[in-house]
Amino acid sequence: MNEDLMQRLKVHVDELAGKIGEHNVFHPEALHAAEAYITQQWEQQGYAVRKQTYTAQGVECANLEVTCPGHSRSNDVILIGAHYDSVLGSPGANDNGSGVAALLELSRLFKDVTLETSLRFVAFVNEEPPFFYWPGMGSMVYAKAAKQRGDPIRFMISLETIGYYREQHGSQTYPPLLKYFYPDTGNFIAFVSNLRSRNVMRDCIQAFSSVTDFPMQSIATLAFVPGVSWSDHLAFWRHGYKALMITDTALYRYPYYHTAQDTPDKLDYVPFAEVTNGLFLMLCRLANTIRPEP
Repeated sequence: MNEDLMQRLKVHVDELAGKIGEHNVFHPEALHAAEAYITQQWEQQGYAVRKQTYTAQGVECANLEVTCPGHSRSNDVILIGAHYDSVLGSPGANDNGSGVAALLELSRLFKDVTLETSLRFVAFVNEEPPFFYWPGMGSMVYAKAAKQRGDPIRFMISLETIGYYREQHGSQTYPPLLKYFYPDTGNFIAFVSNLRSRNVMRDCIQAFSSVTDFPMQSIATLAFVPGVSWSDHLAFWRHGYKALMITDTALYRYPYYHTAQDTPDKLDYVPFAEVTNGLFLMLCRLANTIRPEP
């Protein structure tokens, strides 16, 4: 399964960061091409794609959403998201072609799975500067609307830069002081949450660890620690939802972060596929067995 999955992930990253290249509001044709590719993939998988459109920097932009419905009487939803724009000056293979590729493959794998809890997959636009932290950020627009609707989101998972792994000592760095508590080898996937979401993260870690032996580290800490809030989960924290990020730690490991060299050939597709398969199996458990806290 992982060989097929690896090839599928590579196709998605090649399309987004290779053929399309840099895609953001400063390159609107490319941004719309990325939007069209994701939409096409989901429609081919058999989903009805819901678009949430808004205008940013004079460009019409869209968050994209599909749902794999659960069969529980509860309306609870687990939301899995990834941003599909790339930063200015970068084609965005790892940031965040890797997250989008995993998002597309997770939705494909779940298409014919019977679930108790609904899974919602969302591709967010405009995560990168100049939108990051501000109301024009795609996930901020989405989370605000979800809160106004009263969407019963049990928790949100942000897939952010998950395609780069190394076995060499010294390949992993950290924000100040954390290096004393974590390994210096960048071969793991990291689960990151704020303190309010730590119980949700614990459930995810337990489920992930029960289905794969892929190396994993975790941290639940304050949002101001550099890197902890640097993705779309921030928008959900701000709107009262529990959320966590799953990441290869981005700039703390990846030397091509936010550069023109963030190209498809830089990713490590074997461990990337292992992580994606582990996330699929993790979500199978979360969507069928874990109940919300009272």
